[in-house]
Amino acid sequence: MTKIEFLDALDQKLSGLAENEIEERLLFYSEMIEDRMEEGLTEEEAVAAIGDIDEISKGIMAESAQVRPEPDPKPEAKQKRKLAGWEIALLILGIPVWVPLISAAFVVGISLFVSVWSIIISIWACFAALAVVCPSLLALGVVQIVKAGTITGIALIGASLISAGLTVFAFYGCLALSKTTIKLTVWICMRIKGLFTKKEVA
Repeated sequence: MTKIEFLDALDQKLSGLAENEIEERLLFYSEMIEDRMEEGLTEEEAVAAIGDIDEISKGIMAESAQVRPEPDPKPEAKQKRKLAGWEIALLILGIPVWVPLISAAFVVGISLFVSVWSIIISIWACFAALAVVCPSLLALGVVQIVKAGTITGIALIGASLISAGLTVFAFYGCLALSKTTIKLTVWICMRIKGLFTKKEVA
């Protein structure tokens, strides 16, 4: 089970809790999985080390039930407030204003998302280019030394070693940037999901 699958399953099992409490629990277990992965475990191993998801959800629900205040003996049913006529009219008249604003915000958000991932893909492409150039320069340098015996071959071999060092640094830089972007993407998706899903408090 991947981290995303674990968090989605836990989110479903905690549907009876308040939204902010669910987000705190999901963030806690997300960071716990990340810590296990930084210690050397794979994503699946890190998720498995957390424990059985059913036991985790039962423990959370039991803990939440202990700290939750007792409901009123006769709770009054909450009625949804109906929009007044002038509010409906204001919403309709405001369509030419707020619809373009919402559309523009959506387009800007999508554009930023695509731009960020395009940059990451470009950086990985640069890493791949360095990885290809390194052995090519080394082979060319060896051939140059064997055939001509000039200083050019030594320079090419030196350039290949420099490229190898840059390739190592580029790999770890790309990996760290990709992890950060994935975390940010997951966080933004969970926030957007929270805007459109309302869960009833048990």
